[in-house]
Amino acid sequence: MSARGGVPDPATAASLTPGDLAAVPAAVVSRLRGAHRVLAICHEHPEADALGAVLAIAVALEQFGIRVTPVCADPVPAMYAFLPGIERIRTAPDPADDYDLLVVLDCGELERVGPVLPAFADLFARVPMVNIDHHVSNTGFGEIDWIDTEAAATCEMLTLLVRSMGVPLTVADGVLAASLLAGIVMDTATFQHPNATPRTLRAAAELVAAGAPLSDLARLLYRTKPEGQLRLFGRVLARMESDLDGQLLWSDLLESDLAATGTIGAQSEGLIDLMSQSETAQIALLFKEEPGRTRVSVRTRDGGPDATTLVGIFGGGGHARAAGATVCAGLEAARRDVLEAARRLIRGEIIAAEITPDGDTA
Repeated sequence: MSARGGVPDPATAASLTPGDLAAVPAAVVSRLRGAHRVLAICHEHPEADALGAVLAIAVALEQFGIRVTPVCADPVPAMYAFLPGIERIRTAPDPADDYDLLVVLDCGELERVGPVLPAFADLFARVPMVNIDHHVSNTGFGEIDWIDTEAAATCEMLTLLVRSMGVPLTVADGVLAASLLAGIVMDTATFQHPNATPRTLRAAAELVAAGAPLSDLARLLYRTKPEGQLRLFGRVLARMESDLDGQLLWSDLLESDLAATGTIGAQSEGLIDLMSQSETAQIALLFKEEPGRTRVSVRTRDGGPDATTLVGIFGGGGHARAAGATVCAGLEAARRDVLEAARRLIRGEIIAAEITPDGDTA
């Protein structure tokens, strides 16, 4: 089905308001519609919002006869194999394709696309770029930047974009709607996080009306885990520590944990959110040991410290309640420095003006 007529899908046209759709910059729509061959790329270490976004933009633009290559530098984690169309995502651009537009999705900075950037440096330097993201730490690196920090997910933004372009949410046998709703469900923890706004719910309502399986997505993303992943969670939770009367909570994810449970790093998804359910923690931290570096995931209580203030000290970024950073140091050194900064933040000794958030999320 072609969307060239610009007619909204009548089955799903009742929820989003004209004001919602007005948030989509006309320059973004115009630039996308004028493209012929598009490279759509999301961040490395992907989750459902990144993967859903890159799939959705591909499906949407293809309704106009535009050729799109969806790319993520890392292989899609097995936990997302259920997403329809996920097999389309490549780990690198097609070197034989003559791209005339790059669309970078869900990346706080361009470097978040991972090793694809240095491997195809000429492509990224030569081809115009549209940057679509919802992270407050986004550095604005595109020819056209659409950064909406009020959006709960990049897939929320793309739902608005797709509707603004007149593409029915029902196209591609449900791939479009399911991809978009998966991203929203992931980044809101099934609408439990405070980032879920009335607009988020209106967008989700349209996707459900278009056939996206909300209950299945919520179950598969948040309530379905293989035994090895459960054992991984148990090991990490068993070594959890706290300080400041429980206001600061942390644990380590060791490389040996992955080996012992037969899991991979992507299967730690959801662990930090479980830790953040502590009734006392203002800041919850998960330190992930990797060769030569430590990745830090941060969650903060609603109304508590701003997570971007903490991770910004270490070159990271994200959102006020969920953020992350990569520290180029071993686990012990990274833990020591981040915990000290977290203690200062809880005590009110760090203010946002001291740092410039910039970096990745986890």
